[in-house]
Amino acid sequence: MTAEHRIHLSRAARPAYDALDAFSKTVGALAAEAGIDDRLKEIAMIHASQLNGCAYCVRVHTDRGVRAGLTVDDVGQIAVWRDSGIFTDRERAALELAECYVFIAEDGIPDEVYDRVGGILSEQEYVALSWLLVSINAFNRVTIAGKYPVPRRARPASPA
Repeated sequence: MTAEHRIHLSRAARPAYDALDAFSKTVGALAAEAGIDDRLKEIAMIHASQLNGCAYCVRVHTDRGVRAGLTVDDVGQIAVWRDSGIFTDRERAALELAECYVFIAEDGIPDEVYDRVGGILSEQEYVALSWLLVSINAFNRVTIAGKYPVPRRARPASPA
């Protein structure tokens, strides 16, 4: 079966997708109320999407991240964050938590990660970030299953 003939869950069962979208908006508002800024949010969303192999969501959240102030260098360093010195402690906590949520079936949230992240983020921030990660993991699965296309973009015109 080719991608052109693949069922898109978002179209085939619109009420379910609309509920997921509403959930995502609720979670986004919860995150904003908890003090999770857009830069932190998008770093976590990009990393979870990278680890899940969701090219579509990586593009969506990279675009949003750039609007939130991420640079090309920031985005490029997300995949190698442990060896990079450019991320704050809060961002590093979000990246580590993102990995736990992607691979949750392996170890859950290990106590040492919970303690480390909990020592950096407030309880409210931890809860909000966790819900963001639940949300992006759901969206990743919908878009991966549907093989949502990620076409090449036209190159911007070169400056004169």
